[in-house]
Amino acid sequence: MKPEQLRNRILAADLAWIPVALAAEQALCSGLRCSQLPLGPSNFVVYVVCTVFAWVLLSENMHLDGFRGGWRLSALVSHLLLAAALLMVLLLAVENVSERYVGRLTLSVFSLFLLIGFLCIRGFALRRVLRRYKNGEVHRVVILGSDRLATELAAKFNHHPELLCKVIGFLCPGGEIPVARLSRDPAAGPATVSTMEVVGLLRQHNVDELVMAHTPASNEILNLVALCRQQAIRVSLVPQPYELYLSRPSLLDLGGLPLLQLGEMAPPASARIGKRLLDLGLGLALAAATLPIVLVCGVALRFSTGSAFRWERRIGWRGAQFSMLRLNVDRNPQNGSRFERMLWQFSISELPQFWNVARGDMSLVGPRPEGPERAHGYSAWQQQRLSVKPGMTGLAQVHGLREQHLSEDKTRHDLQYMLRPSLLKDLSLLIETIWTLALRLIHVPKRTLSGSVTEGVGATPQSISCPPSTHPFPEMLQHAHRTQSGSD
Repeated sequence: MKPEQLRNRILAADLAWIPVALAAEQALCSGLRCSQLPLGPSNFVVYVVCTVFAWVLLSENMHLDGFRGGWRLSALVSHLLLAAALLMVLLLAVENVSERYVGRLTLSVFSLFLLIGFLCIRGFALRRVLRRYKNGEVHRVVILGSDRLATELAAKFNHHPELLCKVIGFLCPGGEIPVARLSRDPAAGPATVSTMEVVGLLRQHNVDELVMAHTPASNEILNLVALCRQQAIRVSLVPQPYELYLSRPSLLDLGGLPLLQLGEMAPPASARIGKRLLDLGLGLALAAATLPIVLVCGVALRFSTGSAFRWERRIGWRGAQFSMLRLNVDRNPQNGSRFERMLWQFSISELPQFWNVARGDMSLVGPRPEGPERAHGYSAWQQQRLSVKPGMTGLAQVHGLREQHLSEDKTRHDLQYMLRPSLLKDLSLLIETIWTLALRLIHVPKRTLSGSVTEGVGATPQSISCPPSTHPFPEMLQHAHRTQSGSD
């Protein structure tokens, strides 16, 4: 089954569930003898049609199938919660405009039934995908390349189970001659082989697809591609030059000649204005809601440490320095009091940064700002994260990355967020942050999954000989048991 077919079937199942959910809500209210009047046939049809139309639009714009952005349980739940909330607002508007009274209780229970059904549909779809993995119904993929792009490409395959692709290793050209590692022992040295022998190795390991990632064209590589196609091994490639997340690609068919256009990823002015309005509106509301917590913790710190707050220098938008406000708690305070460790663990120490959001130094969602020492050592690739305002939380943070993690790792997620920014994505990431903090609140134990690769088909001594994980979607399970906070 192709990914498009899977998404279409999930959407079809969603649409079929909508009238069932509304009928179940009516049956529940009737059984409980609620004061709400039952819907007439005409009202029932109107609300079903409006819900179907709205859900088709939301599914297309928010990627509600759960697979397109890489399967992560927290992202799936946050997207569905946000979509269900938007759907309820729309149905309330339909009620007010059409004067077809249905009641908020009916809409609330209907939305709850929809949410439960949509989660079950996606869980069933994931189960079917995993069953195919278990039965070995996957495409075995080898990546030609050994740089950062090749490693990132392997991670992408692992996070998209719907592709049914399993990366079994890397094939890295050593100069003009392909180099292959045949032993399963990582300490074994590479073996220089001819192009014909490489193709034989690919057939021996039942490879279905060869993916070329940033590999310079040479006679040996061109011969390898030609031989792979003759052996019915599919060949795919990442176009050159292509830097990770720095451009938005689009394909143009120019009279049979494929032309890949690399567009800029800078958001329009309207998007920046909308983001600023969201920061001011939602930021002030959240600041008011958390102000009592900040004041109580600040008073406690004033008596225990002598100071309630501290200012830290950070690098923000376009490399400008600013002072970031936070509670007077060290980062990862292993030697601090239990109270200080709690403030850091649950990111309560970061709540005063709503002040920076109100001033315009920061945004609610964006790359976390780092100190001048780290920022001055950024590579040109990492400096791209300074092209937007830093945030209190972001995509890197909901993946569990914090101050102690490498800037390289955080940049990968930050640039992925910057590639297609939207207000809906910001709201979804805020919900994911709450999810992450809630996991810490209930003391979910941290579990690290480590995949072991049993076969590889080639690497040079400077590269990796196997993918980081053979699990089809390690990110979801790691995130479900992660204890990292989502706001730092």
